[in-house]
Amino acid sequence: MILKQIEVKSSLIDEFTNCYILQDENTKEAMCIDPGGDFEKIKEMLEIMEVKLKYIYLTHSHMDHIEKAKELKKSLGGEILISRKGAQNVNNPDINLSKLTNYNLYIEIDSRVDDKDILHIGDIELEVIYTPGHTDDSTSLYCKSENLIFTGDTLMYMGIGRTDFPTGNKKEIKKSLKKLFMLPDNTFVYPGHGLPTTIKDEKER
Repeated sequence: MILKQIEVKSSLIDEFTNCYILQDENTKEAMCIDPGGDFEKIKEMLEIMEVKLKYIYLTHSHMDHIEKAKELKKSLGGEILISRKGAQNVNNPDINLSKLTNYNLYIEIDSRVDDKDILHIGDIELEVIYTPGHTDDSTSLYCKSENLIFTGDTLMYMGIGRTDFPTGNKKEIKKSLKKLFMLPDNTFVYPGHGLPTTIKDEKER
């Protein structure tokens, strides 16, 4: 697997988000996770890597994670994926938070994912894990063979996602953390914001 992390800035709010590109070295198939801003920066990296963009994966429906999904699909193709609830929430400006900026953001979703679904990028296998709490549509993507997980805004370095936005829920995020903490301690965690970490380090905080 080739993995690239790009820190992108939303054009709607003063917020930086981690966008990830993962690519199968043999087939060149790739997935872009959370293209929340800086479209040209993401596009340039994808073109340098000479990817065949298969999926644009959204870990949850907030605008700083979804903003450039449409633009990316129009330019390079790929199916836009999000959880079943997320497919509704991305088109609700109150829930995707774009209404706070006086700009109503809408995204057309190609496919919906459910808990325990398996996605393939070439020979890379990724499991969808439903991890609500920050939003009711949040998911994480776990790659057992590479010993890593993309957690969106559920679990981060020295912290967890806020639960005071629409559809956020403290009890649910605690349940999601328990689920994530069942993964091997040495699993690398790639969050939606901030630095990477490991399951072991976050369990011990």
